[in-house]
Amino acid sequence: MTEHLLANLGVPYSRPGTPGAHSNVQIGWIGLGQMGYYMARNLAKRVTPPGSQHLPLKVWNRTANKAEKLQQQLGKALIIIAADIEEIATTCDVIITNLSNDEVVKEVYEQCARYLKLAPPVKNKIFVETSTILPRLSGELDYLISRLAHCHYLSCPVFGRPNVADKAQLLIVMAGEYRSKKEVAYLLVPAVGRKVIDLGENVEKAPTFKLLGNSMILGAVEVIAEAYTLGDKAGIEAGRIQDLIGEILPAPGLMGYADRMARDDYNGEDGFSLEGGIKDASHIRHLTAKYSAPMPMIDIAHQRLITARAIHTTQKEEGTQSHDVLDWTALIAGSRVAAGLDPFQSRKAKAVVEEA
Repeated sequence: MTEHLLANLGVPYSRPGTPGAHSNVQIGWIGLGQMGYYMARNLAKRVTPPGSQHLPLKVWNRTANKAEKLQQQLGKALIIIAADIEEIATTCDVIITNLSNDEVVKEVYEQCARYLKLAPPVKNKIFVETSTILPRLSGELDYLISRLAHCHYLSCPVFGRPNVADKAQLLIVMAGEYRSKKEVAYLLVPAVGRKVIDLGENVEKAPTFKLLGNSMILGAVEVIAEAYTLGDKAGIEAGRIQDLIGEILPAPGLMGYADRMARDDYNGEDGFSLEGGIKDASHIRHLTAKYSAPMPMIDIAHQRLITARAIHTTQKEEGTQSHDVLDWTALIAGSRVAAGLDPFQSRKAKAVVEEA
């Protein structure tokens, strides 16, 4: 089947004859957070069912209860729980990571590298990093892993909230060694995502691309938050503003964020966390400084996110918080407080009544 026909079918690449054997492939997964849990679950259901050419998905998470929950949900025929990171690194052919921040990512990869130096692999091994990290860290990980015998590193961040990951509709970005990309793309589409964007061999390009995308999303969320705040002051109902957003900015992702703000739903347990937003905003600002390309809206959004965190921290100390973890749409708190409104509850707003 030609590459053109495969593209029309939604398959990003044909499967190559190499690298590695295609029977008894052991896939490992490290990190079962808000995104990783759904991604690993969907991969196990699609790629590693009984009778397939792949072994059950081997998973590890810092808190064991997430791995146990996944195994209970899918069964031992699809999920094996690894004892530790060393087991994942040394026994798996493809190792996929989805982790919370740069520090954890670096720690995990350094551990994997140490184990593989002690027990060098005898066949090809591909590491796939799907978190949102600084581009320079991706370069460091590539250097760390690619120096090891038979090891390849791919930068592979994804676009989409947990509900999108749940539906296996993520947009996948890839950069790294070509044959490894073909192999991994075959595994991830359509099991985990709907499409792959290939950015070439420079592994720093994929995380840069991801941060560019997040800058557009974050900037739009900030603008929508400001519109809701002004609407509250002017006596325009949130539902009306939400309808308007659907007319002029009908992107599904933005509509999801707008809906949360309209309903004062800032629960980050099932969304994109405030801390994750602060991390991404900080990474974007790092790039703007590096390339002397200012993004004032991201500077504002970063301030709003920090303001929301400060308010939430105070509420937790007082025991008055509504949620333990905030969604990044809670950045609206910054504009609301600046306008003299309650940070998280629009129903407490009183419209300004102009005198005749």
